[in-house]
Amino acid sequence: MKIKQVLPNKPKPTMPFTCTDICKIILAIILPPLGVLAEKGCGVDLLINIALTILGFIPGIIHALKD
Repeated sequence: MKIKQVLPNKPKPTMPFTCTDICKIILAIILPPLGVLAEKGCGVDLLINIALTILGFIPGIIHALKD
């Protein structure tokens, strides 16, 4: 009978922030809908972010920075 050795899964290496990511973060903090527009394009996420920004600036920033 052979015994198989189970190796633990190695975590995937993450990429450091690029200049584009930093620009998107700054844009998302200054004007959240523009950050969402730059990241995801014109769609439902943009409309949700516009509504959140109108209701309160902080929720708009949180939504823009998630993901």
